Amino acid sequence: MHQKKVSPNTNPLHPPPPSSSDPTHLTRPTPDLEIHYQKKNEPPLFPSTPHKRPLMPRSSTPSHSQTLSSLHDSPFKASSHPPFPCSCSLPLLLATKRITLRLLHHSCRASWLRLHTKLFILLFLPTFYLLTTAYYRYFLFFLVCAVFLFLLVIALSLALPAIRHFFISKIKPAPSKTHLPVVWSIGAKPKLECKLDSGCWVQIYSNGDLYEGEFHKGKCSGSGVHYYHLTGRYEGDWVDGKYDGYGVETWAKGSRYRGQYLQGLRHGVGLYRSYTGDAYAGEWCNGQCHGQGIHTCEDGSSYIGEFKWGVKHGLGTYQFRNADNYAGEYFADKMHGFGVYRFGNGHRYEGAWHEGRRQGFGTYTFRNEQTQTGHWQNGVLNVSSGGSSMAYDHRSKVLHAVQGGTDQGFTL
Repeated sequence: MHQKKVSPNTNPLHPPPPSSSDPTHLTRPTPDLEIHYQKKNEPPLFPSTPHKRPLMPRSSTPSHSQTLSSLHDSPFKASSHPPFPCSCSLPLLLATKRITLRLLHHSCRASWLRLHTKLFILLFLPTFYLLTTAYYRYFLFFLVCAVFLFLLVIALSLALPAIRHFFISKIKPAPSKTHLPVVWSIGAKPKLECKLDSGCWVQIYSNGDLYEGEFHKGKCSGSGVHYYHLTGRYEGDWVDGKYDGYGVETWAKGSRYRGQYLQGLRHGVGLYRSYTGDAYAGEWCNGQCHGQGIHTCEDGSSYIGEFKWGVKHGLGTYQFRNADNYAGEYFADKMHGFGVYRFGNGHRYEGAWHEGRRQGFGTYTFRNEQTQTGHWQNGVLNVSSGGSSMAYDHRSKVLHAVQGGTDQGFTL
């Protein structure tokens, strides 16, 4: 297949070489940009032989070209466009701007100085008039006014800039708040790696407390001793940072508890001794005396029986310090129900009680075996009558229950 030779003049990508008669082709290019669009009826932009380069006409010597000689002689003479404007005026404009700003700044300062001077002269004129009329009379007044004017000028000089800045800040618009960009991510949330501290060491807290013992997952677990700052200490078992198990707790004043704990509270069987001399040995529930127990007071009196949430409640026996004795029912820490009260002098009362007083049916037996049976009201016998079989049956049941309860003792 024969390739068609394309002449240089017909190639759209290579314009024809400039002629010697037109020197404007080698002049400085214009900054204008022209974009040509190919029409539908025009021939294709690329020739049929893309790998064949067109042949350029050879010249004998470059020195014989009139165009090159004209380019060396005057490269800008033949340009049809005017040259770019000179940028030498830019530094001059900047210098003029700086000088103008400085003049404005100095003029502002001079205006403030003139204002202070006028104010000082205006305030000084009355004093000067009085000074010229009677010098000796108003000399002290002149000194006072001078000091006052001096202080006033100083105060104004200090206050006026602050007032000016205040009004300027009020006039200026508040800067817009910048909002942080919202970053979206696709995927599962990364799991935080938590460091599980387990072992045995000493932990010092910010409030002055100190713990020495075992840790599990960063909490006190196992056996350890906790020293409370200026209050006491605890030594025993721990679970998840709380007393749990068997432990001994002591306070700074001298109180002491030895027994069982559950989730930080006394729970189970334990012995508590107060610094006042009182003591309790028995069952505990959620930090309070609850169940069977023995309570001994500092004055020598004691109670053996049932407790409910920290108070005597149920069947029990109370031994008073004056040798009196009560065995019977309690309700809310008071003798209530049926009970037997034995006095130290040998007298005895068997009957009903209401909130610590003899009330209801009962029998009072003297030391010489004489008896008074009847209805009692607020500790006084109102009506004497014979005994009731129902009352005596209840009495026997209560006495039997009290005697059985006193046999279950706790060691203090």
